[in-house]
Amino acid sequence: MATAKQGSKTVSKPPTGGTGPASAPGAPPALPLASPLMGKKKKPFLGMPAPLGYVPGLGRGATGFTTRSDIGPARDANDPVDDRHAPPGKRTVGDQMKKSQEEDEEDLNDTNYDEFNGYAGSLFSSGPYEKDDEEADAIYAALDKRMDERRKERRELREKEEIEKYRMERPKIQQQFSDLKRKLSEVSEEEWLSIPEVGDARNKRQRNPRHEKLTPVPDSFFSKHLQTGENHTTVDPLQGLGGLNTPYPGSMTPGTGDLDMRKIGQARNTLMDMRLSQVSDSVSGQTVVDPKGYLTDLNSMIPTHGGDISDIKKARLLLKSVRETNPHHPPAWIASARLEEVTGKLQVARNLIMKGTEMCPKSEDVWLEAARLQPGDTAKAVVAQAVRHLPQSVRIYIRAAELETDVRAKKRVLRKALENVSKSVRLWKTAVELEEPEDARIMLSRAVECCPTSVELWLALARLETYENARRVLNKARENIPTDRHIWITAAKLEEANSNTQMVEKIIDRAITSLRANGVEINREQWIQDAEECDKAGSVATCQAVIRAVIGIGIEEEDRKHTWMEDADSCVAHGALECARAIYAHALQVFPSKKSVWLRAAYFEKNHGTRESLEALLQRAVAHCPKAEVLWLMGAKSKWLAGDVPAARSILALAFQANPNSEEIWLAAVKLESENNEYERARRLLAKARSSAPTARVFMKSVKLEWVLGNIEAAHDLCTEALKHYEDFPKLWMMRGQIEEQCENMDKAREAYNQGLKKCPHSVPLWLNLSRLEERVGQLTRARAILEKSRLKNPQGPELWLESVRLEFRAGLKNIANTLMAKALQECPNSGILWAEAVFLEARPQRKTKSVDALKKCEHDPHVLLAVAKLFWSERKITKAREWFLRTVKIEPDLGDAWALFYKFELQHGTEEQQEEVRKRCENAEPRHGELWCAESKHVLNWQKNIGEILTLVASKIKNTF
Repeated sequence: MATAKQGSKTVSKPPTGGTGPASAPGAPPALPLASPLMGKKKKPFLGMPAPLGYVPGLGRGATGFTTRSDIGPARDANDPVDDRHAPPGKRTVGDQMKKSQEEDEEDLNDTNYDEFNGYAGSLFSSGPYEKDDEEADAIYAALDKRMDERRKERRELREKEEIEKYRMERPKIQQQFSDLKRKLSEVSEEEWLSIPEVGDARNKRQRNPRHEKLTPVPDSFFSKHLQTGENHTTVDPLQGLGGLNTPYPGSMTPGTGDLDMRKIGQARNTLMDMRLSQVSDSVSGQTVVDPKGYLTDLNSMIPTHGGDISDIKKARLLLKSVRETNPHHPPAWIASARLEEVTGKLQVARNLIMKGTEMCPKSEDVWLEAARLQPGDTAKAVVAQAVRHLPQSVRIYIRAAELETDVRAKKRVLRKALENVSKSVRLWKTAVELEEPEDARIMLSRAVECCPTSVELWLALARLETYENARRVLNKARENIPTDRHIWITAAKLEEANSNTQMVEKIIDRAITSLRANGVEINREQWIQDAEECDKAGSVATCQAVIRAVIGIGIEEEDRKHTWMEDADSCVAHGALECARAIYAHALQVFPSKKSVWLRAAYFEKNHGTRESLEALLQRAVAHCPKAEVLWLMGAKSKWLAGDVPAARSILALAFQANPNSEEIWLAAVKLESENNEYERARRLLAKARSSAPTARVFMKSVKLEWVLGNIEAAHDLCTEALKHYEDFPKLWMMRGQIEEQCENMDKAREAYNQGLKKCPHSVPLWLNLSRLEERVGQLTRARAILEKSRLKNPQGPELWLESVRLEFRAGLKNIANTLMAKALQECPNSGILWAEAVFLEARPQRKTKSVDALKKCEHDPHVLLAVAKLFWSERKITKAREWFLRTVKIEPDLGDAWALFYKFELQHGTEEQQEEVRKRCENAEPRHGELWCAESKHVLNWQKNIGEILTLVASKIKNTF
C-alpha cells in the first residue's frame, strides 16, 4: 500500500552481539568497532555489500509498518461521501470508486456486448476525432435531448421521491429539533419568564474593563534618575536617603547630572528652528517661511510610495559607486546631491556637493549646483570661490549677480564680470537692463565695440539714440552684420517714426537686394512674421512695404491667388489687420477682374474696416467686375444702412445698366423702396419686373408686398396668377394656404395645401403646414395620418419625425411620443434637432446622460449644443450655460433661435453690457433661420422690424419650460 514510505518506516532490532550489519542495501560498509573481540576470526560477510532484496531483521519476523497518516482514514464502500446533498448514484464511496474505475477502463468483453446497441463503451474512443464524428455526435445528442425531454416529468418525479426518502433517512439537525420547537408554543408567559438567564462566568474586572490611566512623569523623576545613572525605571524607596548617592566607578558624577528642563525646552526650540531653516533655505535664497505651506513642504520632501524608498537606496548605492570609481565626474556629484535633496536630507546634499567642488573645481555645473543648494550668504561665498577657479564663466557671474539683493551690488558684480569677460552679450544685456537710459546708452556704445556681431545690442543702442545718431548706428550695424534682416527693418521703422515714409519702401527693397547679394535666402514666412510684428508695433508703412516686397517670393504662378488668400486669413487670425489689407491690395492689383478676391476683400473691410473704406473698395470693385451683382448690392446696402437712400438708388440704377433684367437687383430695389415706405414705387418696380424679368421669386415678393399692406384680394389674385406659371414653386402654395387661413377659410386652405402637395410632394414645410392646420381644427387623427404619409414620401426626414413626436406630446400621449422618438433616432441617428428634443423628453435625472449620448452622435451640431446650454441653464449652472451658448452662436451664427435663447438668458442672469454685446453680435450676424426666429421674422405684422426688434420679440415669447 505505501511502498514509497516503507523504507523510511522500516524498523529492525539489532542483533545481540552488536556487530551485525545494519546498513541498507547499497549503503557504504560499516567500519568495525574497537572491542576486545578484535582478535577473533573475522566473519566473511563483513565489509561486503548486502545482497539484493535484503531487509535487516527479516529472519526474526521484523517487517515494515504503515500508519493511518500514510493512507488516510479507512472508509467503507457503503460510507456516505462528504457531500451530503449529492445526487443518487454518487452518494457513497463505493459508487464513486466504481464510476472512476469505469472511466479508467473500458469493458469490451463479449458479456458487455448487446445485439442491438453494440458495446456499452466506445470501441473508437482512442482513435482520431474527425468532423464526421462531430456531426454524428451532434445528431445523437439532439436525439438524446429529445428523448430526454419526453421522459423528463417521470425522471424529475422519481428524483424528487429519492431526495425525500434520503431526507427522511438522514434528517438535518434543524429537522430533528422541529418537534421540540413546536412544543415551545405550549410554554406559558410565566414559565418563559422563570427561565434563568445565562450567567457570565467572567470576574468583575474582566466584565468591566477600565481604561488604563496614564499619569505624566514629573521632571524631578528624570533628574533624579539621571543623577543615579541607573538603567531601570522603577523608583527606589531608598533613593532619597543620604549617603546612598555615591556614584559607582564609571557612572555619572552627581554634580554634573543636573537636568535643566528649561534648557531642554530651548533645545527643542532650536531643533525646530533648524528644521524650519532647512525648509526655508531654498534655491532662491528666501528666508521667509510660508506657515500654511510648511507641513506640505515637509511632506513633499518625504518619499510617498513604498517603492520609492527601495529605489532611493539603490540609486544612492549606484551613485556612490560612480563617485568612487570616477571622482572627477561632475554629473555624479550633482545627481547625488539632488537625490539627497529630494529625500529631504538637505545638509547631506550640501556636504556632497561641496566635496564635489573640491574634486571637480573646473566644473561650472557643480559650482552652480552648490550655489543653488546653499543658503544666501554661504551661496555668495561659494560663488566667490567659483569665480577664483573659473574667472571666465558667464553663468557663474550671472548667478553671483542674482544672489545680490541690492541693485548697486548687482551692478558692481556685473561690471567686475565685464572686466574679465568683455565679449559676453548676455553679461552686457544683463548689465544694461539695470542702468538708467543715459548710462545704458554709454554702456551700449561700449558693448557694440566689444560685441560688434550682436544684433540685439546694436538695435538697443539705436532705440536709445536720437534720430541722426540712430541712423549712423544702424549704418555701422549693417556694415558689421550685413546678413541680418532685423537691422534693415528697424531702419525702415525709424524712418517711418520720423515721418520719412518715402524712404521706407526704398530701404526694404535695398534690404532684399543686399541680403541676396550676401548669400542670404529670403524666407517668406519669416518676413511676413516680421511684418505682423511691425503691424502690432504700429509701423503700418513698414509692414505694408515688407508685404509688398516678399509676398510673391517663392510661389508658383498658378498658386498665387490661393496662397495669398490663406496668408490674409492667417494675418487676420493673428490680429495683423494692416498686413491682411496689404495682401488683399496686392492681390487685387495682380487679379483685378477676379470677383472672389474682391468679395473676400469686401467682407474683410465689412468686418474689420470702416464704412468709408468698404464703400471705396466696392466702387473700385464694380468698376472692375460690373457683372458681379453681389458687389453692387453690398454697395447699395452700405449706403442704405448709412441713411443715404438716394445714393443707394443711384448705385442700383447703375447696377441695372450693367445687369439688365437681374432678379437680385430688381428685388433689392423693391426692398429699398418698401423699407423706406415708398410702396407705390415698389409696386411699379414689381410690375415692371414681372413684365420684363418674370420669375417665381418676383411673383412671390409681389404677393408678399400686397399681403403685408393688407390688400388680401390683390394678393390672392396675384397668387392665383403666379400659380398658373409656377405651379411647382411650393412657397406660393404655402402663401395661398396661409392667406386662406388668415381669412378663416379652413377648407380652402386645406385644399390649397393638398393641391400644393400633389405638385410638390417633397416639400416638408407644406406637409407641416397641412398637419398643423388639421391639429388646429381638432382633427388629431387626420394630422397623425398626414405626418405618417409625409414620412413615407420623404424618408429620413428629421423635421417630419420631430413634428410627429411633438404632436403626440401636445396631445398628452407622452409614452407614444417617446416610442416615436426612439424610432426617429433609429432612422435619423445623426439628426441634431431630434437629439436636442430627445434630451428634454427625458425626466430630469436622465437628461444629462441623454445629452452625453447626443454629443457623441452630433458633436458639432448647433441644436445639440443649444440643448446642452439650456440643460445647464435649467440646472442654474450659469457660467457653463454661457460657455455653451457662446459655442453655439460661434459654430452657427445664422441660427436665430440660439441668439434669442442666449439673449433671454442674459436678460435673466447677465449684466446690461453682456445683454448689449449679445444684441450687437446678433445684428452683425443677421440670422435668418430657426424655428422660433422664422415664426416671428416672417409674420406679416413684423415685416418692417429690424434684427434687434425681432430678437427682443422672440426672447419675450420664450418661456423657461425646460
